[in-house]
Amino acid sequence: MKKIAVFASGGGTDFQSIIDANARENFCEIKYLVASKPNIGAITRATHAGITPIVYEKDRYDGIGAFYAHLADLFNEEGIDLIVLAGWLLIIPADFIAGFEDRIINIHPALIPSFCGKGMYGLRVHQAAIDYGVKVSGATVHFVSAEVDGGAIIMQTSVPVHPTDDAETLQARILKEEHIILPLCVKKFCEGKIKKTGRTVSVE
Repeated sequence: MKKIAVFASGGGTDFQSIIDANARENFCEIKYLVASKPNIGAITRATHAGITPIVYEKDRYDGIGAFYAHLADLFNEEGIDLIVLAGWLLIIPADFIAGFEDRIINIHPALIPSFCGKGMYGLRVHQAAIDYGVKVSGATVHFVSAEVDGGAIIMQTSVPVHPTDDAETLQARILKEEHIILPLCVKKFCEGKIKKTGRTVSVE
């Protein structure tokens, strides 16, 4: 069975969607929850599910690079097959990404290549979509590359943007879709049903 590690920086609802889907279908072993800071909701969710949390505490590591080096060593030792960024707000070094090439996926709350890239996270994404006046937005699961939000797209789903929407209502609508497609992509990856050739990704 494939082993995964999930990275989160907040409440962890996307992380919870993977926990819940795996409880129903048992498609992977969730070995670790990596948290970007202490005392976030995702850590509580990991503890309740019996998943080991690893927390980036600045006083314990000689910089963020040392933290990622520690994770790389641990994941290689443990045989982690897939890393899932589920609301991760820290930039990942290129050497870490290269060490897990095509084994890191991310969920982004917009239809890439729109409203993505450096600084586009959380409510900023949804406000930008509303300000631009788009009629649809959505969620994207993609492979992670050295370019922020620039990796090959695995799966997308769209939702309407209503004239009455604000960033919070649009976020809530998109989050429901995130909770469907993210665990589905994790499941498909673990089953060997995602194939990537260049920027072209097929999902069986």
